[in-house]
This record gives sequence, structure tokens and C-alpha cells, in this order.
Amino acid sequence: MSALIEIDGLTKRFGAFMAVDDLSLSVDRGEVLGFLGPNGAGKSTTMKMVAGFLEPTSGVARVAGYDVARSPVLAKGHLGYLPEGAPSYGDMTPQSFLEFVARVRGFDGEQRRRRIERAAERCELTDVLSQPIDTLSKGFRRRVGLAQAIVHEPEVLILDEPTDGLDPNQKRHVRGLIAEMATNTAIIVSTHILEEVDAVCTRAVIVNRGRVVLDDTPQNLLASATDHGSITIVTDAALAQEACAAMAPLPEVRGVHARIGRDGAVRLEVTSTARKDATPAVAGLFRERGWPVHEMHTNEGSLEQVFWAATEAAGTASDE
Repeated sequence: MSALIEIDGLTKRFGAFMAVDDLSLSVDRGEVLGFLGPNGAGKSTTMKMVAGFLEPTSGVARVAGYDVARSPVLAKGHLGYLPEGAPSYGDMTPQSFLEFVARVRGFDGEQRRRRIERAAERCELTDVLSQPIDTLSKGFRRRVGLAQAIVHEPEVLILDEPTDGLDPNQKRHVRGLIAEMATNTAIIVSTHILEEVDAVCTRAVIVNRGRVVLDDTPQNLLASATDHGSITIVTDAALAQEACAAMAPLPEVRGVHARIGRDGAVRLEVTSTARKDATPAVAGLFRERGWPVHEMHTNEGSLEQVFWAATEAAGTASDE
């Protein structure tokens, strides 16, 4: 794989405020990078600099080998960008808007027609191509924005909240489209929907206060979660105190927490000692005592917990 996005020491100040602080990373062809962080962490600012819409205070961003600041036209020729909010011309129809974008991208005649037709089909816009954009739902407007980003079939895609405003079926379709395009493309997806990272991203970067604080695969990040490998047991509420007292001394158990649900059952959250699986010992204890087990499963961990630990531990900045 070869890096199609290279960010080297990128920094952006707004007066005394440091929005992006010496940030460096690269994205290879075939990678889908989930770009995460709390509001004000510098995500949108970074993407605007890579897309050439904002000049960095210092540092370099390259797209397909071209320095975005020194060779902006060449760099943007390889780039598709969907900014937050999907700005467009409301009095235009999707058809006329995509024709305008395709002309700007240098396509004419039959080639332009084919590019627009393909982008509209991929984004499921065919039935609304003749409606004014202002009359479309938020979901359709978002898909118009995505269509303009891919009409020239770029090698690099930067997508800021690409599924914002979409219903569950539309989200599923867009995630499938991202996975399809990733084969020969480098993609950055900024999102607040953590399940999206697990669904479409091959790598996740968490930023806080303009700096990278975590960079790994979603699977490795899940494995680092404090709740990774914990056990959930659902049993009768009357057993809560007794079961907790019996499990606590087990050498494989680090801690037990009980939650009683509205259904009258108790959910026991059991965390294992490092490098030990408490499941056999806990299951054996329940069998030995004859306690009912309505449900028992091992937790994979949550990106939400990893995200919280990576950002709250260092504190968060104010909103961008």
C-alpha cells in the first residue's frame, strides 16, 4: 500500500487558541480511517487544511503526493470532500448541481453524463434529480453532497459526518458505498457515531486538543477497553448480594457490580483479573450452587469507553 494522504506536523492557531497542534499521520490506499474526537478537538480544522480550504499555520498536508498549499489544483484533482452540513445551491436541482461540479472537474459530453449518472445511482438520487435541492429532506441533501464528492471518482475522500441526517437504511447503504470505494481509495471519515467506526473503518485515530492520542485498529481499541472480557450474568434479583459475595474472592475476578432491572432480574457485571478469563470459574460457581442463569455472555468492550478514557483523562477543549 502507498500513502495517499500525508499529514506532517500540521498546526493551526486562531489567535491564542491552538486548534491543531503538530499533528502527523498518513492514510494508505485501501484504508478507511475513522477520525474521532470530542467537539473542539480539531477534527474539522484538520480536514479543512487537508482539503485546501484552510491554510495551516505550519506543517504540510499532501494528497496523492502533491503539497496542498503549493500545488492546490493538482492536489484537489485527486480529492473528494464532503464538509459538514453539505452546503450546496438550494435553487439548483441535484442534476444541475452535479453538472456544475462535473464541469468544474473538467468533464464534458458523454463522459460528464456517465459520471453524473453513476454518482446519482451510487447515492440513490435518481428519483429526485429534477427537484430543487431546497425542497429535499436533510438525508437527500446529504446524499447530494456525497455525490458531488465522488462524481470524479477521486483517489482520496474526506467525509465529515457522511451519514448525518440519514435514516438507518440510508446509513447502511452509505456504509456499504464507503466499503466499496475503499478498495482503491484512501478515505478519512469523521463521525460521532462510534458504531460507524466498527462497521466501516480499518483504522481509528482519536484526537484531543489538536493532538493524536490513540491510533490503532478498531479491534485493538476494543481490546484495550476496561470492559473488554467482562462477563454479564442475568439471574434472580434475590441472589444479587449472595452471588456478589461468593464471586468476589475468586482469584480470576477483579470486581463485581450488580444492577437490578425493571424486569426484576439482576445483571451482574464481572470483570476479570488481567490475563485471566473468569468465565469458567464463575460458571462453575453458579452450577455448584444451583443458581439460575437466565443469560450469560462475555463483553467485547466498547469504543465509547475507549473514547471517554482517551479524551476525558486529558480534558477536552471547547466547541469548534
